[in-house]
Amino acid sequence: MDRLIYTAMSGATAASQRQAVLSNNLANVSTNGFRAEMSTFRADPLQGDGASTRVFAVEATAGYLDKPGSVQRTNRPMDSMARDNAWFAVQALDGTEAYTRNGAMDVATDGTIVNSNGLPVLSDGGAPLVAPAGSELSMGNDGVVSAKQPGQPPTTIGKIKLVKPTPEDPLKRGADGLFRARSGEPLNADPTSRVEVGVLEGSNVNPVETMVGMIQVARQFEAQMRLIQSVEANDKSASQLLGSR
Repeated sequence: MDRLIYTAMSGATAASQRQAVLSNNLANVSTNGFRAEMSTFRADPLQGDGASTRVFAVEATAGYLDKPGSVQRTNRPMDSMARDNAWFAVQALDGTEAYTRNGAMDVATDGTIVNSNGLPVLSDGGAPLVAPAGSELSMGNDGVVSAKQPGQPPTTIGKIKLVKPTPEDPLKRGADGLFRARSGEPLNADPTSRVEVGVLEGSNVNPVETMVGMIQVARQFEAQMRLIQSVEANDKSASQLLGSR
């Protein structure tokens, strides 16, 4: 069988993987704080005599589009958008500390402050924030959460943990869609980080650009499949010629 079928197959696999990434991005175009995922591939020439023209498509390190999403004003006292490169710390389902740009927060039935995905929001001490029963919550630009009960002055219940990744320890996306430090260790709280209250950050996915990319990838996949079909046809023709002798 011609070696071309293997190189065409690697190209089709790369196109299929990229299509999956683009589809996931498009599905999260309205998800608060979502960061568009990027897929990267590199050309890897096949080593060996007579194989210098064979090039495989190999997946490289993929990251995310690090630019802010659109601003959506809600005027809710517990909705907030992290400024600059700050991230909110939450407790993931596996119990580890993770980071998100989703600042839509509410109070669970047990008083725990959670985001819109139901994940507990962590304080700068690393523990979930808990609000007193029947209290009215408010948040300052520094992430300090205050609770006010009827007939009583406001009291501070804690400060939301805000972190900023560094070039030495950047964030990477996990299988659960949350971000964690590449080192695997929790990041330190950044006291200089600020939030804007009453607004939410939307997804940074460009739907038009993503749909155009999906069309382009679909055409690339079709081109790779046509190459495989051509190899199959050539193989059949060669077999018939050899069988006629």
